[in-house]
Amino acid sequence: MAAPGPATPGTPFDPPQPPVIEGFSPSVYASTESFKEKFLRKTRENPVVPIGCLGTAAALSYGLFCFHRGHSQRSQLMMRTRIAAQGFTVAAILVGLFTSALKSRA
Repeated sequence: MAAPGPATPGTPFDPPQPPVIEGFSPSVYASTESFKEKFLRKTRENPVVPIGCLGTAAALSYGLFCFHRGHSQRSQLMMRTRIAAQGFTVAAILVGLFTSALKSRA
């Protein structure tokens, strides 16, 4: 039995380069964007997500501060608030995904 030949004749696979798929463009945007530009674009697309993230971080920080000070009731309240803020953030992400999916269909 003969050894099988290469699956795709031609140039071998080059790991640093993205694969070439006919009809698929890996980037929607013509130029590469920096972290700051991407962050600002994503914030403009869905401004509620960063608000939820900041609320989550604030509740966590204040809850840990209260825990360190020995205020257990306030610490428990802030941990519950953190859970609510996380839920709000996840819901905002899902709504943003849903609206972007509807936008791309139209």
